[in-house]
Amino acid sequence: MEKENVLNQNMRDYSKAIDIMQIILIAICCLLVPTFLAGLLTKIFGANSWVASHSQIIVGSIVNTALIVTAINVKGWKKIVAIITLPSISAILGGYVFKTASVYMCYMIPAIWLGNFAIVYLYKLLLLDKNINYFLTGVMAIAVKVGVIFLGFSILNALNVFPNAKIVTTLQNAMGWTQAITAAIGMIISYTVYVANKVTLKDK
Repeated sequence: MEKENVLNQNMRDYSKAIDIMQIILIAICCLLVPTFLAGLLTKIFGANSWVASHSQIIVGSIVNTALIVTAINVKGWKKIVAIITLPSISAILGGYVFKTASVYMCYMIPAIWLGNFAIVYLYKLLLLDKNINYFLTGVMAIAVKVGVIFLGFSILNALNVFPNAKIVTTLQNAMGWTQAITAAIGMIISYTVYVANKVTLKDK
């Protein structure tokens, strides 16, 4: 029951039209950005460009921003579950972000879903329910998310699921420090949404 109450919290209630609009925008970020943005960046800047080679940072930052905005603005477990499951599926289907390692990302899906849920849930619990400082909440939520995802990778690696050292290195970086960096960038970007909500609430 407590989980349901936490997931039903947001900073402020919006009109139905605005609520639908923001859900659509978040869904676009979570579904289309991982599928198409990395490929688009490769075509625009070239496969060997800095932008293309760091596409996971760009895509991951956008996705983490969408997840944190979801925690702040969206309520209801059905919407949240839909949002947290979209990015990993679209990234695998697109195949641009993880390239040759994409097929092995299928094994990581449960851990990624749990990690995404953790960051959304902890923002709602700590920031909205317990009123803990935004950035302190962010650090704790990011630590849990990265810990969950990297633990999943470590277990699969110990079971020799991944075929060679190149795949292991790629996924080790992607599931470790890259997750931390992109979540931190998402936290900073999402702070603007948090501040905007606070200003709006004060004006009421």
